This record gives sequence, structure tokens and C-alpha cells, in this order.
Amino acid sequence: MSSLEESVFLKACRGEPTPYTPIWLNRQAGRYMKEYHESKGDTPSLEFFKTPHLAAEVTCDAQRILGVDAAILFADLLPILEPMGLSLDYIAGVGPQIANPVRDSKKIDALKVVPSGESMPYIGEAIKLIRQELPGNIPLIGFGGAPFTLASYAIEGQGSRNYIHVKKMMASDPGAFSAIMERMTTCAIDYLNYQVEQGVQAIQVFDSWVGCLSVRDYEKHVFPHSQRLLDAISGRVPVIHFGTGNPSLLPLMAKAGGDVIALDWRAPLVSSWDLMDCQAVQGNMDPVALFGSKDSVLETAGAILDEVGVRPGHIFNLGHGILPETPVENVKALVRHVQAYSADIRG
Repeated sequence: MSSLEESVFLKACRGEPTPYTPIWLNRQAGRYMKEYHESKGDTPSLEFFKTPHLAAEVTCDAQRILGVDAAILFADLLPILEPMGLSLDYIAGVGPQIANPVRDSKKIDALKVVPSGESMPYIGEAIKLIRQELPGNIPLIGFGGAPFTLASYAIEGQGSRNYIHVKKMMASDPGAFSAIMERMTTCAIDYLNYQVEQGVQAIQVFDSWVGCLSVRDYEKHVFPHSQRLLDAISGRVPVIHFGTGNPSLLPLMAKAGGDVIALDWRAPLVSSWDLMDCQAVQGNMDPVALFGSKDSVLETAGAILDEVGVRPGHIFNLGHGILPETPVENVKALVRHVQAYSADIRG
């Protein structure tokens, strides 16, 4: 096997024993780092995501500075919506906004399906640049949004607390909701397979908004589409399936697919793992724990590692992304501690 295939991260994805617990962090390249701001400067967010050399720079900087066991492509979930015909922008202090949200069958029918290699070539270019710069034993994780999260952004048009437009369509016009989910699934399959073809070693599927759903609604309206996506991208590289907000969904999410199920901090790690049919889990420290003292950060991480013990197939991560005000020194200390302390546990 190559040094990449033998990396601790990919071995853990396969559920194999590792000398220590691998760690990487959601949003490890982000606004909490001065190097990120130096690279971004005044570049608008959407342009930043679409500029391959800048995306490659911040991806590789984060891996190098933190010493994590995998890099993740610096990109965003939502630019995939642009080629479909949606008008996307990132508003300072507000976040992503879609000027023409999709809330009826006519607009759903108008959504385009364009091959990602044609519509998003900057992603392939960034992957190639990153792969050239990363150490030979550090995997690169690609990622994209799950159908429900992509559809929710398209329907709501921005972040939401109650998901009124999404749930209204789901309840009052389930045919239309299924149609938009089908379209999002088809685009996501193409996009994630494109990333694999361009050279990523793993894929993470983010279902960031799925926690707003009941188990019944997930099973009826979301599960078939997530399963279709995960079936279509599985078998080439490890796939991480990540959702937040509702631990009751975990058994169904695991059934939908994924080699690794990523947990947020609301779910007890080992007991949740035991309930799911998966070879590995990822998680699950609360990102806000990084705002505590260095001692408290290490104590929190140590408790998670103690709970897992020597069981193979654990990848340490946060239960969501690093927040912008997070102290960088605490993040560095977390990475060092996870690697060293888990090595002691594993002997």
C-alpha cells in the first residue's frame, strides 16, 4: 500500500487499528487563523472559494500549522447551486443568501443539472494544487452538501431557525419536495464523484440542517435520497456521513450509508456507535469547549479518548466547525494532546 493508504486517518476510516487516534477538524482552515485573513485580504467570499491557488494555500496552511492527520478542501457547500440557476452571494454579517429561492414546481423544473467538471472546474484545479503541496502521507478530504441541506438552502434562501418554507413544501406538496431532492441528489453525486476523480482520498457529506427533522420526516422524505447519494459515491474512497442536531436520526443515517458516521456533541459517542452499523465514527467534541482554559480543553478531549479506549475506527473531530473567535493556541494544543494521549492509551 502507498503511504497515503497507510495513513492513520484512512486506516481509521477502514476500522483498522492505528498507533494513535487521527484528528482533523471541521473548518480547520478558517477565520480564527491570521494566515487565513492574510490569504483572503479583501477578496469577496465567493471569489475566494473560486480561486484555486488561494483555496490551496489556506487548505495546506491549516494542515501544516495544526499538524492534523488530514486536510480538507477549502470550499463551501453552496456554490454547487449557482450552475443550477440560483443567485448566490455571501453577505458580511449575515452569511449566504439566495436571491431567487425555489418554492414552487415551476422553479424546481427550471433547475439545471450541469456536469461539475464544466461548471466548477476551479474545484478540480484546487484539488490538484493541494495534492501537489501536501505531504505524501496526508490525505485530502473532499466534501459536499447532502440533498436535504442543499434543498433547504435553495428553498429558504438563507439560514433559518424554523425551516418554515422547507417544512411547508414537505407537508403541502410532497411531490415538489421529492422533485427538488431528486435534482439536488443528482448534482451532488456528480460533484462528489468529480472530486474523487480529481484526487481526493475521502469524502465528507454534510447534512448540516438535517437535525431540524423528526425521525418520521427523515425516513419518509430524506432517507431515500441520502441513500441514493451515498450508494452512488461509495466504494472508491471512504465516505463520512455527517449530520447535526438530532441524535435520534443516527441509526437511520447509518442505514442510509457511509463508511464513517460523524457525530456532533449532543450524541454520546460509544453508545451511539454501538447502535449503528458502521465501521468507524468521527467526533465529537463541542467546538465551544475550545474557548475554555487549555487544561479544560485537554480534559474534555481526554474524556472522549478514555471512553473509546483502544477500540479501532475512531477519528477525533469537533461536533461542528471551529468558530471564528476560537483561540488558535487551544486548537494546536488539542491536536498535540489527542495524538500523544491516544498513543499512550494504545500502548
